[in-house]
Amino acid sequence: MNEYDWMAERFEAHRGHLRAVAYRMLGSLSEADDAVQEAWLKLTRADTSDVTNLGGWLTTVVGRVCLDMLRSRRARREEPLGVHVPDPIISSADGLDPEQEALLADSVGLALLVVLEQLAPAERLAFVLHDTFAVPFEEIGPILGRTPAAAKQLASRARRRVRGAEPTSDGDLASQRAVVEAFLTAARGGDMEGLLAILDPDVVARPDTGAVVHGARALATNAITFARYASAGRLALINGVPGLIAMDGERVRSVMAFTIRGGKVTALDILVDPDRLARLDISPLG
Repeated sequence: MNEYDWMAERFEAHRGHLRAVAYRMLGSLSEADDAVQEAWLKLTRADTSDVTNLGGWLTTVVGRVCLDMLRSRRARREEPLGVHVPDPIISSADGLDPEQEALLADSVGLALLVVLEQLAPAERLAFVLHDTFAVPFEEIGPILGRTPAAAKQLASRARRRVRGAEPTSDGDLASQRAVVEAFLTAARGGDMEGLLAILDPDVVARPDTGAVVHGARALATNAITFARYASAGRLALINGVPGLIAMDGERVRSVMAFTIRGGKVTALDILVDPDRLARLDISPLG
């Protein structure tokens, strides 16, 4: 085995972890792949003879690449004016495949990614690298061009925002799935009372285009209005949590990720952008 092949083999051993880091940083599967590829190019050009922890070195490289990409987004004013729903990871309702399990290690629901999208790039990097991947602040500080103490403050600020805004589901997957199935059944049947029974009074629906919907009755009315898509709705796991794929024939019309607490739907994050939907991989659904 020559040196290039040896280096490629070592890199491949870390690829899944690096893609997970980049996905949390960017909320985009294609951009995450671009960031990982950029890390590989940097590795091939670098002298790593004195690197004792290649995984840690690559993690900080990917973090730096993602930070530059996030800053570039803002410089080009690509940040959405409203809610931005990150790329969902779709899998069969029966479970994740090994690659998806690696990408979603430590659980990264769509609702959490929506919150991360609201952080400043430096806050997001400090929080993701430290709180999710246990990178020490002594390594995070240089990426940001700040002291370790300043990086710690950024992570702390991000942590407070995440804890204050992150809606997390409770209960096991089976009980969550039962609520999603009840939602689908009620929407298909135009059952307003059935929908109101499983929607929290203060439920919020956040589509990536259009206005945010507040309140159970408004959401139930919308669900019934679009009930013809629910007739072809399919249960799926969205980032490891029960959700729905609304279909119109063979066309995906929306992806809905549910947040469920106390047996009630408290939030819906909905991807409806047709261009992004067309790029989704729904092959795990069969």
